[in-house]
Amino acid sequence: MTELSPVLRQATPVTVDHGSGCYLYGTDGRRYLDFTAGIGVTSTGHCHPQVVAAAQAQAASLIHGQYTTVMHRPMLQLIERLGTVLPDGLDTLFFANSGSEAIEAALRLARQATGRPNVVVFHGGFHGRTVAAATMTTSGTRFSAGFSPLMSGVHVAPFPTAYRYGWTEAAATAFALRELDYLFATIASPAETAAFVVEPMLGEGGYIPGNTEFFGGLRERADRHGILLVIDEIQTGFGRTGKFFGHQHFGVRPDIITIAKGLASGFPLSGIAASRELMAKAWPGSQGGTYGGNAVACAAAVATLEVIEAEHLVDNAAARGEQLLTGLRTNATKAIGDVRGLGLLAGAEFTTATGEPDTETASAAQRLAVEKGLLLLTCGAHMNVVRMIPPLIVTDTQIEDALAIWTEVLAEL
Repeated sequence: MTELSPVLRQATPVTVDHGSGCYLYGTDGRRYLDFTAGIGVTSTGHCHPQVVAAAQAQAASLIHGQYTTVMHRPMLQLIERLGTVLPDGLDTLFFANSGSEAIEAALRLARQATGRPNVVVFHGGFHGRTVAAATMTTSGTRFSAGFSPLMSGVHVAPFPTAYRYGWTEAAATAFALRELDYLFATIASPAETAAFVVEPMLGEGGYIPGNTEFFGGLRERADRHGILLVIDEIQTGFGRTGKFFGHQHFGVRPDIITIAKGLASGFPLSGIAASRELMAKAWPGSQGGTYGGNAVACAAAVATLEVIEAEHLVDNAAARGEQLLTGLRTNATKAIGDVRGLGLLAGAEFTTATGEPDTETASAAQRLAVEKGLLLLTCGAHMNVVRMIPPLIVTDTQIEDALAIWTEVLAEL
């Protein structure tokens, strides 16, 4: 009998029949409020009519036009549309399929453009599962264990994870920047460092936002040493944090951003954006791929961006995110050590009475929520953070419904 790999583990027991908006419907006929959004992918909800119509129409016209062989209109339209939302100066794009591919493309561009071998990543970051991306991932050993040797030239500096250190955010930030300077003095010369690669908010690492001082410190050091600042917007982009891109919370200027997930409402599409001057420093032949910029995915992405704008979903993410975080903090019990997030990225960290990570209780809470009709996921190095990632179309009533279920869950633990 043919089956899926036994190593794959499902976070829920649900087999889906169909999805609509913020809801998934199981083959058993039960409705679930989906606060996973395909791990932050279905930004406009499940099967948004405008996205569906765009994909259907494109599939009937051209499914695949390999974009180093021929050009197609959906990609040209997407490039134009992205030009209205990308950070100033990032006016050139390369498209791929997955977040990992985007990270690898950014790394390759940074090394080729600078001629330097090293890259600095930050503790708790997640950047993917391919060899280079997994080497750069420090949110858990499960992503890189068992297939060493990994890529050389990757060095890890602290992220300002104040709760884990037991410090104020200011103290954690000062420590992180001091340690980055110490890394430069002892391990990786800044003259040999091509890039910083960092998430605006740690995703798989536990839903931990950065801050303005930290990112300002990275930008200053990048400028001083000729290092490129690569901001991984794969989970935080396209309105998810209550701003169009997560780094905009901190007033920092990236040299390269990576994009994926919410860009195309569930169709596989990723990319990197940089200035034309920087992108031109990539070596000939270094960028490409069979499926990158797929015509149907590009059409879905254009429709997604239109929906985000027309339905004011960035503003909705900000308002509903504030509502969600306020509710989570109000309803938190002694089992929860910290509640944090940005926009519609919210995490509740479960800890023991002595402050240790409580993976067992977090897992029990996630399973109990599913039983009650609310789909959630866990994250963090110890998988003790329950995260909520609803689609950007979520309503105030749906937030209240989720909070009501969550309150029941906490009462029954």
